[in-house]
Amino acid sequence: MMKIDKLLWLVLFFGSVSQAVFASLPDYCGKLENAYGPYDYTNPDHRANMLPRVDGAHFTPPVEQLRYGKSGPVWADIDYTLRAFPNHHRALFAMMRYQVKLETPVEPYRAGRNVLLPIECYFLRAIEFKPFDSTVHMLFGTYFYKINKPKEAIERYKLALKLKPDYAEAHYNLGLLFFNLKDYSAAREQADKAYGLGYPLTGLKNKLASIDKATKP
Repeated sequence: MMKIDKLLWLVLFFGSVSQAVFASLPDYCGKLENAYGPYDYTNPDHRANMLPRVDGAHFTPPVEQLRYGKSGPVWADIDYTLRAFPNHHRALFAMMRYQVKLETPVEPYRAGRNVLLPIECYFLRAIEFKPFDSTVHMLFGTYFYKINKPKEAIERYKLALKLKPDYAEAHYNLGLLFFNLKDYSAAREQADKAYGLGYPLTGLKNKLASIDKATKP
């Protein structure tokens, strides 16, 4: 009953956002209960007191860079990190980069310790754990962007921005996506918002400038 109430409340809060965005965690993604945690990456106390132990033992710079593991394979250290901190933003991004490079997608066949889950599971686990974490939704949108699912990417970016309207990186990434879809007006709108918020990367600005130059008489 609590899960149903939570879903209905989220849908009411976000209005037209698809209920699928907050779908229940599939069984093959495993449960959130963990021997250490789960802890919240956005909680200052958890970051100060619990995160150093996890990062120091598992999410080291070589692991984050996907070079080599600390206690086993790279994926196993990232998996451990995301079980302890399901919404660990940098670890989610690292796991996404790792799985996007795989020749064959990870099959959703079983859950358990020392099992590499499909990348969607790590995002869904993070959302189940912390549904209002805007960075998780933004990163999920980036994943959909990378695998060429623009509709899903747009939905996630817009959700991130509903949670955090001044999220410059989400505006920027949404602008890039609109640019790639040749919706230059929407891309420019997002660029204006991103740069108005001080976003430093100039890639979107340069892309839009190239279109302006090409269309000048």
